[in-house]
Amino acid sequence: MTDANSPLRSAKDFDPEVLSLFDRYVHGLITRREFLSGAARYATGTLGAVGLLSALSPQFAQAQQVAPTDARLQAGYVEFESPKGYGKGRAYRVRPAGTTGPLPTVLVVHENRGLNPHIEDIARRLALENFIALAPDALFPLGGYPGDEDAARERFSKLDQDKTQQDFIAAATFLKASKDGNGHLGVVGFCYGGRIANLLATRLGDGLDVAVPFYGSGAPLEEVPAIKAELLLHFAETDERINAGWPAYEAALKTAGIRYEAHRYAGTQHGFNNDTTPRHDAAAAKLAWQRTLALFNRRLRVEQG
Repeated sequence: MTDANSPLRSAKDFDPEVLSLFDRYVHGLITRREFLSGAARYATGTLGAVGLLSALSPQFAQAQQVAPTDARLQAGYVEFESPKGYGKGRAYRVRPAGTTGPLPTVLVVHENRGLNPHIEDIARRLALENFIALAPDALFPLGGYPGDEDAARERFSKLDQDKTQQDFIAAATFLKASKDGNGHLGVVGFCYGGRIANLLATRLGDGLDVAVPFYGSGAPLEEVPAIKAELLLHFAETDERINAGWPAYEAALKTAGIRYEAHRYAGTQHGFNNDTTPRHDAAAAKLAWQRTLALFNRRLRVEQG
């Protein structure tokens, strides 16, 4: 049994069934009430299941690595046209300050809660590595990220995904055309964003150099032959929902001759890169991020033949 009043700092502090319930809850497969009902069997202490949910929920301020006001960066919000999507999109754009010459560009795609503080922090981390990062907010047409994860998930479920996908395509096109960019584009996405990263690889053709999905569903199998980008795919070991689709996706990548590399990180849960929650695995996240940066540096900084 887990005491909801005790410090809970890693996935190991939770019963696996609680983690499974939480994963289903955050992906809209069960309701909050259903999570609390199921988790109650594994909680003790005065807070009970509500305490477990609170302990598993993001702690943005504590995990922030780069302050929004960091003087080493130039950051702000920009809007872009999306005629095939919702008409107009909004994104957080950040680049290193004081640099000269064109820089490689990276699109950062959020999870199923919109552009929350964690994803903005990811964009700032990339900018400190000398990239121009752009993180769109899929929720912009519905008022933007509301500042509350539950409200964000509810708002997210109301999106027209066909239009939202077109918004991400428009964002990628907008970013690649940046006057201070070097013409090379990568994308990194997490969970829902991982699925979008895979999807963009099929839709952007030669316009995308690299796609890095973290624990994201694969692209439609019939569209895999259209991929021109190099892929780097990160998976959690304990992630049945996502991992179930990998064998078929990998077979399609092999058949189409797509250049890819895939890694499954031992002992990890879905969301292991997100350092705002106890599912974060510091060692796996560090290694996955190092691999991601290495690929971006190799493919986005050099002139392609």
